[in-house]
Amino acid sequence: MVIRLIFGLALIPSTPRADAQEPRPAPVWRVVADVPLPGKAARFDYQSFDVTTGRLWIAHMGAGELLAFDVRARQVVARVRGMPGVTGVRAVPVVQRVFAALSSGHEVAVLDSHDGRVLARVPGGRFPDGLAYAPRARKVFVSDEYGRQELVIDATSLTERRPIEMGGEVGNTQYDSIADRIWVAVQTRDELAAIDPLTDSIVDRVAVPGIQRPHGFHVDAARRLIYVTGEENSRVGVLNLRTKRMVDTYAVGQAPDVLAMDPERSRLFVASESGAISAFEIQGDSLAPLPRYTATHAHSVAVDPASHLVYVPLENVGGRPVLRILRLE
Repeated sequence: MVIRLIFGLALIPSTPRADAQEPRPAPVWRVVADVPLPGKAARFDYQSFDVTTGRLWIAHMGAGELLAFDVRARQVVARVRGMPGVTGVRAVPVVQRVFAALSSGHEVAVLDSHDGRVLARVPGGRFPDGLAYAPRARKVFVSDEYGRQELVIDATSLTERRPIEMGGEVGNTQYDSIADRIWVAVQTRDELAAIDPLTDSIVDRVAVPGIQRPHGFHVDAARRLIYVTGEENSRVGVLNLRTKRMVDTYAVGQAPDVLAMDPERSRLFVASESGAISAFEIQGDSLAPLPRYTATHAHSVAVDPASHLVYVPLENVGGRPVLRILRLE
């Protein structure tokens, strides 16, 4: 050891404290499995996870099919054909139903969540897309993108109610379980609109500055936040529901589409049409970027909250569709 003398004093190099913590290594994306899926190599859209059955419902939009994937057995357990242009899908365990928006069929299909049998087809809309379920009202709300309205379906009688005019093209639809509100992205007005599901009336409109053409978003009810993306400027913003103000925005992949959240690990995932999945750690009302994952056509993402595995359907891997299972660890 070298000892230096300065002004007659001996300086001995300090040694690291025994209790000092090493910096955590950066998380790394790992491919857990590529599971072949049935059907042709064609576009996928939304997914919906049913925690009561362990089934992931996947909209195979380009093939006109809805798939039920058992995450424990890692195999497709139901394949429902005759779903033209299926976009949005929402599993509702409390009524043991799955609702699927059929953009080409201009209707919403209602399926039995156990065997995938089609129980009803509710007509309506020019381009039905995202769906949300309001449990108190027992209604399903469906964004009709080009119809500029929100479709309303009685989940008990499986009949259509009077639609709600939104005043612009609409994007996704999400439920806020704390405030009992349905939120809708009105993309041509750069705002989010809140609907009272008991009265089917618009009760609030909130601008989202810094977000251009909002389409996909996710309601973090517990934190009173909404993470909303801009299709045109490739940003994700954090909207504080208490103040109705945007906290900040962050860069994501080009043309962001589908969002998913891992609540236990406080992670947010934003999948984009460009094939980039942007990952963030939620820190209060801020987002800390994590490593991105990129794959061709990786614009849909879902998370199993129990295993923390990330599911990304890919339309063409070696000539066939696959479900890529990932882990960010």
